[in-house]
Amino acid sequence: MNIYKDYIKEIEERKSQGLHPKPIDGAELLSEIIAQIKDTGNADRADSLKFFIYNTLPGTTSAAGVKAKFLKEIILGESVVEEISQAFAFELLSHMKGGKSIEVLLDLALGNDIAIAQQAAEVLKTQVFLYEADTNRLKEAYNSGNAIAKEILESYAKAEFFTKLPEVAEEIKVVTYIAGEGDISTDLLSPGNQAHSRSDRELHGKCMITPEAQEEIKALQAQHPDASVMLIAEKGTMGVGSSRMSGVNNVALWTGKQASPYVPFVNIAPIVGGTNGISPIFLTTVDVTGGIGVDLKNWVKKVDENGNPVRNENGDIVLEEAYSVATGTVLTINTKEKKLYNGDQELIDLTKSFTPQKMEFIKAGGSYAIVFGKKLQTFAAQTLGVEAPVVFAPSKEISHEGQGLTAVEKIFNRNAVGTTPGKVLHAGSDVRVQVNIVGSQDTTGLMTSQELESMAATVISPVVDGAYQSGCHTASVWDKKAQANIPKLMKFMNDFGLITARDPKGEYHSMTDVIHKVLNDITVDEWAIIIGGDSHTRMSKGVAFGADSGTVALALATGEASMPIPESVKVTFKGEMKPHMDFRDVVHATQAQMLKQFGGENVFQGRIIEVHIGTLPADQAFTFTDWTAEMKAKASINISEDNTLIESLEIAKGRIQIMIDKGMDNHNKVLQGLIDKANKRIEEIKSGEKPALTPDANAKYYAEVVVDLDVIVEPMIADPDVNNDDVSKRYTHDTIRDLSYYGGEKKVDLSFVGSCMVHKGDLKIVSQMLRNLEKQNGKVEFSAPLVVAAPTYNIIDELKAEGDWELLEKYSGFEFNDNAPKGEARTQYENVMYLERPGCNLCMGNQEKAAKGDTVLATSTRLFQGRVVEDSERKKGESLLASTPVVVLSAIIGRIPSIEEYKAAVEGIDLTTFVPSIKELTSTSAH
Repeated sequence: MNIYKDYIKEIEERKSQGLHPKPIDGAELLSEIIAQIKDTGNADRADSLKFFIYNTLPGTTSAAGVKAKFLKEIILGESVVEEISQAFAFELLSHMKGGKSIEVLLDLALGNDIAIAQQAAEVLKTQVFLYEADTNRLKEAYNSGNAIAKEILESYAKAEFFTKLPEVAEEIKVVTYIAGEGDISTDLLSPGNQAHSRSDRELHGKCMITPEAQEEIKALQAQHPDASVMLIAEKGTMGVGSSRMSGVNNVALWTGKQASPYVPFVNIAPIVGGTNGISPIFLTTVDVTGGIGVDLKNWVKKVDENGNPVRNENGDIVLEEAYSVATGTVLTINTKEKKLYNGDQELIDLTKSFTPQKMEFIKAGGSYAIVFGKKLQTFAAQTLGVEAPVVFAPSKEISHEGQGLTAVEKIFNRNAVGTTPGKVLHAGSDVRVQVNIVGSQDTTGLMTSQELESMAATVISPVVDGAYQSGCHTASVWDKKAQANIPKLMKFMNDFGLITARDPKGEYHSMTDVIHKVLNDITVDEWAIIIGGDSHTRMSKGVAFGADSGTVALALATGEASMPIPESVKVTFKGEMKPHMDFRDVVHATQAQMLKQFGGENVFQGRIIEVHIGTLPADQAFTFTDWTAEMKAKASINISEDNTLIESLEIAKGRIQIMIDKGMDNHNKVLQGLIDKANKRIEEIKSGEKPALTPDANAKYYAEVVVDLDVIVEPMIADPDVNNDDVSKRYTHDTIRDLSYYGGEKKVDLSFVGSCMVHKGDLKIVSQMLRNLEKQNGKVEFSAPLVVAAPTYNIIDELKAEGDWELLEKYSGFEFNDNAPKGEARTQYENVMYLERPGCNLCMGNQEKAAKGDTVLATSTRLFQGRVVEDSERKKGESLLASTPVVVLSAIIGRIPSIEEYKAAVEGIDLTTFVPSIKELTSTSAH
């Protein structure tokens, strides 16, 4: 009886932290609890009953299997529990979602006791999480003449599991809570440094915003018991940054409603708003939980008598408040009229928040139920040989006669599922698409595994070409939290069918390569659709969407995703890149020139950036696509010349082969299959049978941006502008400054070269700069710490072969050791170079951290408040983003260099350069 005692001991420990008992997911503990329930004289029986009924996780957890089996015994009268009647046992099964509970319900429904079979059938009619093994049983029973099976199938064909649900309330009262001013990063809702606790939902919920904010939310709920609290990003966008299900989970935990009375800490229906709407990834996650995302538009541009925007002395557009959403304001959402009201005053139209598809998600309590429900209805209708009635909102199919296709429209048309045959779809169409590549990262992976368990999935969909579980976000520090969580995750995902960074059997060397880099290599078709559990899932081949852990789970389980076809913005280049500039400067300049061209409007937000990069191979082009997450784009697509794409695919093949040689392939030979696909694609391009993907010449774009390389004469830095008087202007990626702005005077406390934004060339730049400075000065001394984290082990191996790593080792004060990984995060740094383990490192913010109040110059993508560096009482922490040569030189001289110092330091160094394609990268429309 030790397991139960250990659980009680854990409960006491949690109580001291203000936490409830942890939900039960293990079979052994629940078996012991059931034994105590059966023992009517047991002193722990009352508590055991509560744990069994209210505190056991559903789905495919081993505990759920034990729970379903015991409920079956009660229903059949094999076990008698006074407190759990036959009807209550059926009710409990109905809340278990799938897996063993469906198996038990089918056993009962297809059994010999007609009364029990009828009750089981009634419960089954409400369930949607059925898989092939379940539907096969129903089909076989129906074909054998089973009347109950026929009855269930007829219900499924009518989609009664959906139609019989309560309708969405016509009026939803909300009370506002301003969570922050300006763009709200998901770090505010689910901080990266608390990533280890994400799978413990109650514990993780304690980190949302601040304890003070949590008390204020509770006070609002007490004052307005008939209203939902709506979290708001005032003068900003809600949920920018990483694609965290945990952020939405936390919002739902504090402001939503309980999904089931028998499942603890799983809440749904959060309501969030932002002056500039909700970031695309975050909005997808809100849909997963049946929530509502509102584009408030409560601040608008002030215009003069000619209709032109009024600007202040800094050149920024002046905003006027259209209406107030100050904390405590009571508003009404009318879901029928699709409008937002303050009393009788109409404020804004909410049509985009309440499309027919979103209304279905809200009604069903989340998008999963709709995805599975549609598949179930189709199966049932086909089995019965009937036409399924139109129950769900038809896919929105938009087609413009004579209009060509953008690159993303072409990809979506090729991968669309269930659309009108032969119909060409344009942006705005709502479609289900087949997913080719899926990525799960380690700090969201535990939630993805929970989502898979909750939807009762046990094996990866055969539709998926390849899927990878990374270990990069926990690479820096192998502490007790990582040791407890990561091996468990790797085993689950390996068993599920993913290629995993760590081998549960310990037969191959652990790989902490950055997930986006691995996905970039295993994507071997530029027509692919990629879904990944991180906002930086932005490939330079195919179109990739960063997604919440739930959407990743859905893609793994079904091989599908649902979304509208996004609009595109075309980016082309003209002019010539200066020899002292790095391609990272072109990336920054793209943002700056776009904002200038469109009067401060970010035309990239929520759209596809179709970048006609042409001549830049996948590794280098990744710098651009990776950055598009910070531009708030939905995704990006690279348009490459044929030869460039072939070069990228050959590199990818070599890296996949290294993974195979390490022993990482699985019994399905997924990695070998990817090499075979790459070979086929290369042959198609070479033969002219199917050239590299290009848009049609007559495709329609939301906007077109031309980046002028001639005007980029200085390195460019993205500055968080932490002291801007307008709070909403801080920590955005919109403040791009020339090097000269800093006058060679701004002190730098820490420099960081690493994470997903760098490639092999960047590490070679570091060694070349050290070699240059060694020749000039006889030695190299650092005036500030320089942290270097290669994104992959392959890069380190190649640098060793080419002689660069030896020079880096010479000047390092620390070099990672895989045989003895760090057990504690570094909080203090000396003025030396640190050669850190491949992985995310400082960029993630969950392990390594700069000292509070530091000024950090990084090649990273993250300048959010508190991510790389937190504030101190002395000063605000700031993370400025720049190219590798600027970052390295800043560590050596201890400040941001002048343009003269920079030019001297990079003379003769092979920087990441870019020559725009002279070819027109379009094709003739066939439509």
